Amino acid sequence: MTIPGEPMGRVVGFKRHLRVEVVEGEAVYLFSERGVTALKGSDAETLAPLLDCTRDLASLLRDPPAGMAPEQVGRFITRLDQAGLLTLGPPPGSGAGERARAYWEAAGLDATTDPTGKQVQVVATRDVDPALALAGLCEAGLTVGQGDADLTVVLCDDYLSPDLADIDAAHRATRRPWLLAKLVGVQVWIGPFFDPPETGCWHCLANRLWAHREAEAHVQARLGRIGPAACPVASLRPLDAMATNMMVLEVTKWLAGYRYPGQRGVFTLDSVELAGRHHEFRRRPQCEHCGDPTYMGVQARRPVILTSRRKSSDNAGGHRTRAPQQILESYQHLISPVTGVIKEITQHTRGPAFFNSFRAGPNVAVGGRTMIDLRAEPRVENGGKGVTPLHGKVSAMCEALERHSGFFHGDEERVRGSYRSLGERAIHPAACQLFDERQYSNRSAWNASHSSFQHVPDPFDDNAVQDWTPVWSLTNERHRLLPTAMLYYGAPGSGSLYADSNGNAAGGSLEDAVLQGLLELVERDSVAIWWYNRTRQPAVDLTAFVDPWLDELRDVHNGLNREVWALDLTADSGIPAMVALSRRVDGGSEDIMFGFGAHLDPRVALRRALTEMNQLMPAVTDIGPDGRYGWTAAEPVNWWRTATIRNQPYLVADPGVPPRKPADYAYVSTPDLLDDVEHVRRRVESLRLEVFVLDQTRPDIGLPVVKVIVPGMRSFWARYAPGRLFDVPVRLGRLPSPTPYEELNPTPLFI
Repeated sequence: MTIPGEPMGRVVGFKRHLRVEVVEGEAVYLFSERGVTALKGSDAETLAPLLDCTRDLASLLRDPPAGMAPEQVGRFITRLDQAGLLTLGPPPGSGAGERARAYWEAAGLDATTDPTGKQVQVVATRDVDPALALAGLCEAGLTVGQGDADLTVVLCDDYLSPDLADIDAAHRATRRPWLLAKLVGVQVWIGPFFDPPETGCWHCLANRLWAHREAEAHVQARLGRIGPAACPVASLRPLDAMATNMMVLEVTKWLAGYRYPGQRGVFTLDSVELAGRHHEFRRRPQCEHCGDPTYMGVQARRPVILTSRRKSSDNAGGHRTRAPQQILESYQHLISPVTGVIKEITQHTRGPAFFNSFRAGPNVAVGGRTMIDLRAEPRVENGGKGVTPLHGKVSAMCEALERHSGFFHGDEERVRGSYRSLGERAIHPAACQLFDERQYSNRSAWNASHSSFQHVPDPFDDNAVQDWTPVWSLTNERHRLLPTAMLYYGAPGSGSLYADSNGNAAGGSLEDAVLQGLLELVERDSVAIWWYNRTRQPAVDLTAFVDPWLDELRDVHNGLNREVWALDLTADSGIPAMVALSRRVDGGSEDIMFGFGAHLDPRVALRRALTEMNQLMPAVTDIGPDGRYGWTAAEPVNWWRTATIRNQPYLVADPGVPPRKPADYAYVSTPDLLDDVEHVRRRVESLRLEVFVLDQTRPDIGLPVVKVIVPGMRSFWARYAPGRLFDVPVRLGRLPSPTPYEELNPTPLFI
């Protein structure tokens, strides 16, 4: 606040929305709707009565109160001004004008703020009647007209109305701001204010909205219709008036110059429950309308360069670069039924809360973006696990974002050609699929009797022309090509190829994601080698790990009349891999559940196996009188009802081998995640295998996501081609000779 040149009549005082009370010897209290502020000290008590908007600054400094020098007065007033407590303007008045000035001051604007006279254009789509909106804007003192307006208000009955594309394009072309609002119906939507080129466009928003309306999109497509489905309008006059006035208020604030983060998002109001929520909206950098649609292609053509990354101190979920709370804070804006890619994250209500089993919507790796039965199988939903609720929630969020990033969006890098025409640049899909020729010949009967997890596709045609995507070899530092349909869920292709989640991983950094993807491949390879050969494995000595959380886990399962044990599945890579198992011991079916984990640190490997087991436990917990499980697919239900440790002896530890203890793994911790990545990579490469990485990180998501591919390593699905599945058990001395094809485990893994 300065004195020279101050206009006549500009007085200083506390802002109009503040009420001042002095308690002598204690403090000056400023009351407002938002709370109470206390000003302590003799200076405050002396000056507060004079800051009543009857004196200008010059008068206060010229005639300071007794006991205060002008410099003291100046310093005190400056501090109050910096705290946003003072106003400098005309003397206070009365009536509606004075209340408006108090409002603008409460909002942090000048008391002289006056948006009246600003010009607004109203555009209504389809059958929306703009009459109430026009009247409300005029009543607020705004000028409603056409042409070069300060702001356009677009009224719609659905945020996916096809008309909005042209409106958006016109405003982006002229860089004019516009507000989108749906004022009809039970759900009122207001915002965002699109302000090109500073904000995202309507297409960025529509991309998010359609992702939450898959069933509607499916039906509309089947009926040959474009755009959203029309719904009957439900409303009441008070609701219409309230919605209109809320929109007018937002327009008035915008035109007055008031800005806050919520204006860049969507505000939704459930008028039945009177529940409102802000949904943060961000632009999609790869948007083909307002961004760079070549982003993903450029990223795929770059080498994958890994750098040094310090590990986080929170290693309850493994050695990571960022703590779970940091990850949640960075990406929780993506959890929203409107502007997010995750509708919501919920905890399973079946079973004890200790399981920390969380769900985050449909798993696109299973059925793509289609309508699927969420009760069918354990993996049709994105899931999360962890030793605490925070770990479980973050795990579910990251899996959902990982799956979203791995879904085909259409902007991925693609090279058109056949396997034969591409030559040595291409990797033959069979090296990754690992189906036996006998599986192809019997696929019709097999597919009819098994779930989609075990689907055997048509044989690959080496001459078929299709899309291929580059993947980077960490081993040989060059790009090779794999069919796009094997790398992205839902990518167009022939019936011989489809993507699965094997090797897909998210992390706090690119290095973190690569490590998790590599460890998943090691884990599933180790599991497949054990499961399909049904070898007896050493026990893991749970007591030797001295973990209070593990002790509590065993108590929780014991309270459910279940016992818990673990087996060591470590294969020829030497990287610790384990299975944790739980079974009922109170008679009848044993409802055997299991989970897997692999990590350089055996303690982390064990925890991962146990938390994955817990994650899946709701399926076999709280079974009702009808005997129904949490999932309905035939394969897992048949397993739970019939499998026992007596008829499946490979589930029980080999009594002739001492149980594994932590010291048996000779693990040495390192502070840098890159060291772990390089260590695992070298172990895998020592098996004469090559490591490839595809960076699937989406710029609008931000969470590092990769797909790691190691041709020759086994998935734990039913894929019986010659190779490691048969050779490794013999090489490790588990079997004297390879298991005959006909004697492989007849029960395919189903989780």
